[in-house]
Amino acid sequence: MTADQRQIIVAAAAKINLYLHVTGRRADGYHLLDSLVVFAGASDTVCITPADNLHLVIKGPYAGDIPTGPDNLVLKAALGLREAAGIKTGAEIVLEKNLPVASGIGGGSADAAASIRGLVRLWGLKGDAVNLAQLGLSLGADVPVCLFGQAAFMGGVGDKITPAPALPPAWLVLVNPGVGLSTPAVFAARRTLVGDAVSQSGQFDKSPTSAAELADLLSERSNDLADAAIHLQPVIADVLDTLGRTEGVLLARMSGSGATCFGLFKNEGGAAGAAVELGRNHPGWWTRATPLLCEAATLSG
Repeated sequence: MTADQRQIIVAAAAKINLYLHVTGRRADGYHLLDSLVVFAGASDTVCITPADNLHLVIKGPYAGDIPTGPDNLVLKAALGLREAAGIKTGAEIVLEKNLPVASGIGGGSADAAASIRGLVRLWGLKGDAVNLAQLGLSLGADVPVCLFGQAAFMGGVGDKITPAPALPPAWLVLVNPGVGLSTPAVFAARRTLVGDAVSQSGQFDKSPTSAAELADLLSERSNDLADAAIHLQPVIADVLDTLGRTEGVLLARMSGSGATCFGLFKNEGGAAGAAVELGRNHPGWWTRATPLLCEAATLSG
């Protein structure tokens, strides 16, 4: 394969907030957050090949749920990187959209980060050619942690990234009831419900040695957006209740601003069995059993 024919494939792993605390609010209205972010084996896929101009193609089961024009986060990321690096060439970017949209698992942010990773490689950019963290933050609060690509505590408005302690092997069952949620709407609903109430940071230094120990640590923390999300989409409470009663589950929680929830399991067998049961009993729900990953993406090509 020649250089002009090479293909770079990047997995855009689902981002999971194992806990999420609202710790404050800036004068400009942006909320300050504290969250432990990990990644899951479920992912979108970004495939990049050389081209004279930038061109985006979207396919996959959720392709129809995202914009294809200038509001698309992948296209914004590519244009921003090209401008910042002074690149004159382009690329064809094919996004396979496998993850539900507006679902609290960072799909758009993960896609943007995966595109940046792939384009950096395609265009041969040096490590200091562009401030990728700054570019990522300009695209959205979750993009920097997706670019960081490892389990991390995310703070501030997404600009403070601290590597997390080593986490044990564990499995997740992801469940989305087929509803989308706007993050700004969830924050607005939270202000209606609890005003500007804040939580303390939940960061910890200890490395849990098992999935059960991780669940115990997480049980002392929460997702501060869950009540607001349930207020807007009550079906989320049904998902959490159902997950919480599933055999073998160690913890059930909502990720991000919803509506995707996760159940934490100690092994693949327990997660796979739970996913089959949930899918059988709730065929309208998107359900996936997936390993908990500490790294976000792999590149090939």
